[in-house]
Amino acid sequence: MRPIVAFQGETGAFSEAAAEQLVPEPITLLPCATFEDTVRAVVDGHADYAVIPIRNVTAGPVHEGLDALARYASLETLGELSLPVRFAMMGLPGATVDGVTEVLSHPMALKQVTRFLAAHPRITAVEAYDTAGAARMVAIRRDPTAAAIAARWAAAHYGLVILEEGLEDRPDNATTFVLVRRRRAVFDTDQLSS
Repeated sequence: MRPIVAFQGETGAFSEAAAEQLVPEPITLLPCATFEDTVRAVVDGHADYAVIPIRNVTAGPVHEGLDALARYASLETLGELSLPVRFAMMGLPGATVDGVTEVLSHPMALKQVTRFLAAHPRITAVEAYDTAGAARMVAIRRDPTAAAIAARWAAAHYGLVILEEGLEDRPDNATTFVLVRRRRAVFDTDQLSS
């Protein structure tokens, strides 16, 4: 049976890519709405592992992820991965960068593309709960003036086209993810024999 790995976001998220690299065997992915939901999936036994981003080279600590991990002493860290993060702006087929007036993405992602946003002052940045979720919202809205900033692979998954790539402020942009599971119970054999 494949292990279940929880991650925050939707299909196409950077956390999904990190999960596939941190667990080298075939896995079943469990998308979760929040970091708290992701960690709770492991604590409550609905997932074997969780993948949580903890810091980004450009934007700094991922406080929501760190806070979710800190709430549960029953978790142990099994591995860590620094994943290069490259952003693309994606929109509906036929959309253009000049025609976009609103771009959706996760707040941490928006902190990593400040130069792009400054160079396009007519584009309003709108926070979304996830980068891939932003791509999904753009696909659902069907508004050619709306775009998402997400991983390149999210565009193909949601039927969007890449309008511009390489939006990250730093060429070495990367996010560190940790793989956690519930701490295994260790029994004291002296206590068991008494």
